[in-house]
Amino acid sequence: MPTIEEARSWYNQADPVHDFDHVLRVYTMAEHLAQAEGADLEIVRAAALLHDAQGSAPGGAGEERASHHHTSAEFAAQVLRSEGWPVERIAAVQHAIRAHRFRDQSEPPQTLEARILFDADKLDVLGAIGVARTIAYAVLDGQPVYAQPSELFRQTGQREPGEPHSSYHEYIFKLKKVKDRLFTPTARNIAAGRHQFLVDFYDRLQAEQRGDA
Repeated sequence: MPTIEEARSWYNQADPVHDFDHVLRVYTMAEHLAQAEGADLEIVRAAALLHDAQGSAPGGAGEERASHHHTSAEFAAQVLRSEGWPVERIAAVQHAIRAHRFRDQSEPPQTLEARILFDADKLDVLGAIGVARTIAYAVLDGQPVYAQPSELFRQTGQREPGEPHSSYHEYIFKLKKVKDRLFTPTARNIAAGRHQFLVDFYDRLQAEQRGDA
């Protein structure tokens, strides 16, 4: 089993949104969910430590982030093979990693362990930490904290030419939908309060932008 200190070295070049602090939060939450839901803790722990290991280079927006779940799964296989893990358990970790990306539904989480990693990772984009990470990611990508989305974006998620992708765009496109994509009862219970924080924050952000508050 990879150790936390060993895993830390895999994230030395991580951007501030997908750094080792994020990995540790996901690891801790995944442990909690696994214990509550009766999952295989070793699979969950390994998947949590490795889930962003090859998707965390500086300036992580764009194509590298879009494919990080695949490259991280391949890296996980290398690490676990070197430790002598059985093929079927390596495959279980790889599936959990490949299935954890919100924007790619080509490989949905099929196992309890994969669903737990998905839920733990998504809980980290909700609540106060979720707001902070979403704003930080927008700024890292040269995007504004707030911009009014076009009607096209509201309806389809596609931006008009020249339209920015602000943190508010990300809230509309992803964050406000996360709680309904979670799998485990434990995660859904945790998500309720974090989701409401997001709603309240972005309602307030809009009101202040309009000068209403």
